[in-house]
Amino acid sequence: MNAMLRIQDFEDTAFDPFTAMSLSFGPNAMLDPYPEIARLRRQGRVWEGNLRSHCGYMADLTTQHLKHYSILGYDAVTEVLNNPALFSNSVNNNNIGVAFGRSVTTMDPPEHTGFRRLFQRAFMRPMIEHWGEELIPSVIHQIVDEFAGDGRADLVSQFTRKFPFHFIHEILALPQEDRAVFHKLAVGQVAIIYDKPHGMDAIGKLKDYLTALVAERRRNPLSDSDIVSVLANAEVDGEMIPDDVVIAFFRQLMTAGGDTSYHGSGSILTGLLTNPDQLAAVQADRALVPTAIDEGLRWNCPVLAIFRTPTREVEMDGKVLMPGDCLDVIIGSANRDDTVYEEPDRFDISRPLKRHNAFGFGPHICIGQHLARLEVGIALNILLDRLPNLRLDPDYPPPQVVGIGTRGPESIHVLFDKS
Repeated sequence: MNAMLRIQDFEDTAFDPFTAMSLSFGPNAMLDPYPEIARLRRQGRVWEGNLRSHCGYMADLTTQHLKHYSILGYDAVTEVLNNPALFSNSVNNNNIGVAFGRSVTTMDPPEHTGFRRLFQRAFMRPMIEHWGEELIPSVIHQIVDEFAGDGRADLVSQFTRKFPFHFIHEILALPQEDRAVFHKLAVGQVAIIYDKPHGMDAIGKLKDYLTALVAERRRNPLSDSDIVSVLANAEVDGEMIPDDVVIAFFRQLMTAGGDTSYHGSGSILTGLLTNPDQLAAVQADRALVPTAIDEGLRWNCPVLAIFRTPTREVEMDGKVLMPGDCLDVIIGSANRDDTVYEEPDRFDISRPLKRHNAFGFGPHICIGQHLARLEVGIALNILLDRLPNLRLDPDYPPPQVVGIGTRGPESIHVLFDKS
């Protein structure tokens, strides 16, 4: 990009978006909200109230003015997510729409259907397989090279926080000198839910940068493997995708794609490392890696809840839900429903396979779910190959998955034989 268009850092250069989320944890925050969620679910499928505040967290600044209901349990969550005509995504204009602009996540059919179909082309099987053969392993090996000879590491700060974002930097073909700040701004966008000034600063700077990037790739496309060039020049009915839609897609990709793999891989590693027998089983039989991934995502999905609003007055479980109400659809509750999963709070890769909702459900199911599974699978295999005798470091507390919005461990301290 032209030197005049270099990416700009936060005005407050000391702001660290990677750790700032903990600012939303109140002094009495339930680091593990699942016991309380289970208690509420036993009372009914719909609970009236703001779950974040109820569990001791700062209310989401973008939706605190709305009336909240939590949708609980496997059947209720599936019912809401599978009926976009009755339960709209438009409530996401309060947060995702502010952070990312005209995102497909804020759209309903039929508008959503056409744009989703187009964006999904960027994640077709041939492209994903191509990335999985060379690019993803190369990125992961480079990161592991930085600590494999040390015999110890924090797998969050040194690995899970890095690899999915570094991969996205590569597929966006960002200039090397822009990547660190781009990573900060992309993560910092979501600060609008707890720190509006920093969040809006990130939103504005990233929008300016991506607007310039898309314009440049339209003038000078790089290659068929560069998704910015492909999508920036794609057409719908003979016309290019509107600027605000394609730019919103890239604004959201870093956060949605990066965070899913970042928090999800941390939870999967936490499940395995705190159950050494299951880690040993996966080490011995790599065919169990996909099973471990799905169990980890069920056990602690990266995003606890997604949001919908009724398109008309509707009664559900005796509650009257109105258009404009914020329905916190607790997909984590669906994945821990004891009427569907036996001992749902236990991480167990031997449990019978059943569909989980970690990537959502229905028309808005995560576009990049197959890529996320591939990334995490390659990452887990490389860690097991390159970090022999991988185990928790007894000098540190065991890892704990925490949070009420995105959930993951803040650290995973491990020991291993030097390679």
